[in-house]
Order: sequence, then structure tokens, then C-alpha cells
Amino acid sequence: MIGRRALLAAAALMPLAAHAQSPWRGYYATGTKQRAVRFAVGDGVTLAGTLLLPRWSELQKVPGVVLIAGSGPTDRNGNNPIAPERIDLLKLVAERLAEAGIASLRYDKRGVGASTPRPTGTLEAQERFFAWDNIVGDVSAAHGELLKHDEIKSYATALLGHSEGGLLALAAAKELSTAARGMRKLHGLVLAATPGRPLADIVRAQIARSAPSLVEPADRTMAAIMATGHVPTGLPREQQTLFPRYAGPFLQSVLSFDPAQALAGLDLACLLLQGAADRQVVPMGDVQPLIDALGRRGASGEAVIFPAVSHNLKLVSGPSDPGFAGPLAPDVADKLVSWLRPLLGA
Repeated sequence: MIGRRALLAAAALMPLAAHAQSPWRGYYATGTKQRAVRFAVGDGVTLAGTLLLPRWSELQKVPGVVLIAGSGPTDRNGNNPIAPERIDLLKLVAERLAEAGIASLRYDKRGVGASTPRPTGTLEAQERFFAWDNIVGDVSAAHGELLKHDEIKSYATALLGHSEGGLLALAAAKELSTAARGMRKLHGLVLAATPGRPLADIVRAQIARSAPSLVEPADRTMAAIMATGHVPTGLPREQQTLFPRYAGPFLQSVLSFDPAQALAGLDLACLLLQGAADRQVVPMGDVQPLIDALGRRGASGEAVIFPAVSHNLKLVSGPSDPGFAGPLAPDVADKLVSWLRPLLGA
């Protein structure tokens, strides 16, 4: 089991890794190239995304990673219209991976950006559109799309999920990590700022920190959703953003999903990346269950807590800085690359 002190010490002493160099540097043009993709996901929905490749993939196959966005109407780059600033988290991760010789596929979530829009018909149709199984299936479909491209090593792929995207990655990883024709379809998993407790507990704690008087009403709403699979009508305005009516079946599943239990059951190399200044998934209470799950498995795993890093993996300047804007924290980027490259053979 990995202890809190060991994690914090590792974070404090972690050296900065040198940026990866192309094996063709000096012989072939470096840089990246990108390709727009569209792929069907099985229920009449088409997702739009971006495949970002290192330029030397024209000479040799490269590993690939599917990037999975967090909650809400978040697009392929990691931006959400309700955020006060542009975040670009997934775009920044994709660019850093490509520099290191690793391709990535990131996509607009269903109902977002250039993907199939949210249906305008009945509430039932909208609930089906956003059902948990469909959204987890989108992750599997994105991985399938990644494997269709000739530049990708089919035996060297991973999922990277941010925040709620980490829960989706965990749910999809069991199916994708099974052997097929002698090869592992999925070789690694990265959980970035991902909660280790059921989301109902995380939501309750978030509300308690910002508006304690709303905890009891929110508890009643979550209990009703988990019991019926539908969001109650007539919710006050402050709850409607948290529990939109069309998301009932999705919320029923995600609120009760146990990420630590899911991780403990995966025979898959896993890296946990967590900011010590995360205000949404708070170290160590929200993260420790995942760390404990890593210690109970036979597969390799590592967890790192980064000082002065936000939920969006950006450096913060102080307590009032939410850490939305700016580049990816250098230590986070370097750790991600130094862990993935040997795992995937980049």
C-alpha cells in the first residue's frame, strides 16, 4: 500500500524529466500532424475528434492514447462553456504526448461541439442519449477508432481520463484490456484528478464546502435519482445545474459507481496524477481510496501528488488562483511522459 507520506515525499523530490527526443531527430523533420476524425458509436450517434500524431509516425508506428474529458458539456480540447476561462487541458496533453512520440485521439462528447447534438424531442429520448452505458461505450468506440489508423501500434494503447472522464475510463477499461488474438487491446490507464470515492460522496462534500445548507436537499435529490433513474421535477435553480433532467439514468449509474472497486479489479498498469491544490477532488480523502486500490492489485501502479497544482493540472500562484488558464504544470507533463513512454514503447 502506498502511504500518504511517501506520496508527498515523492512529489517533492521528483526530478524534471528531459523532453523526449524523436528517434529520427537529425534525420527527418520533427513536429506533429493532426487529422480530423468522425466515428459512429452504435446508437445513431457520431462523435467528432482530433487525432494528433508525431510527424515521425510517417516512418514508424507509434503508441496511442484516448483522452477522455471531464463532466459537463466539455469539448475535445477540455473546454467547458460554464468555466470562466479557457482551459485547453486535453489539447495541451495531446501536444505534449505528440512531442514525446505518442499519438492521441480526443473527441467532443455526445451533444457537444461537432458531435451529434442533444436530441430536442422527448425527455425519454434525451435520457437514452445520455445513458451511462452509451457514454462508456463512446470511450470504447474512440479506442476502436484509434486502432483503425495505420500509424498506431495496436498493442500499445492507453486511456487517459480527467476527473469524471477517469470514471468513464475505469468503466471502459475492463472490456478493452481483455486479450484479443494474443495482444492486449489496452496496455495502460492514466487517471488524472479522478475521485476515488463514489460521486455522490464527492458531490455532497463539494456542496458542504460551499453551501452547507444545501447538503440535505441535495442528498434527497441524489437518493431519488439513484432509486428511480430520473431527476425529480421542480428542483430549485441551484440544483438544476448539478442534476439536469435529461441526465437521470446517467446520474443513477455515475453517482453510485465505486472507482476504487473498479480499479482494484483491473489487471492493468495505472498512473494516478493528482494536484495538491485541487478544490474539486481533494487530497487525500477523495484520492486515498484509489491509492489503496493500487496497493491491493498485482498490476503495476504509481500515484503522484503534485504541490501547487490545480484540478486542471495547472500551476496555481496562491489560494485564490483556481488554476484554469496557462500551460500544463511541467512536473505533471514530465511524469506523464516518463511513465507512458517505457510502458508503451515510445
